[in-house]
Amino acid sequence: MQKRKEEIITFKVDEKMSRAMSGIENRSAFIRDAILAALGNTCPVCQGSGILSESQQTHWNDFLSHHHIEECADCNETRLVCDFEKNPKDR
Repeated sequence: MQKRKEEIITFKVDEKMSRAMSGIENRSAFIRDAILAALGNTCPVCQGSGILSESQQTHWNDFLSHHHIEECADCNETRLVCDFEKNPKDR
C-alpha cells in the first residue's frame, strides 16, 4: 500500500476558538481527528491513527480469514468482501 503525500492546509479561527484551543497539546492531531469524525471517515479499527496495535492486528488477521480486500469494479475503490456472502453453501 502506497502512503499518500501529506498536504498542509491552513485556516483562520476567531479569537474565541483560538482561546478554546489554547490548552490542546497537539492541535494538528485534534483538528485532523475532528474533521475525520465530522466526515464519518474514521477507520473503525485504528480510530484514524493509521496504525494497528498488536492486538488489533491479531483481530484483523482473524477477520481476514473469512474476508478479503478487492477493488470495486464500479468505483475502483478498495472494499472488504465477506467470503461467506459469495459462497452461501460454505456456511
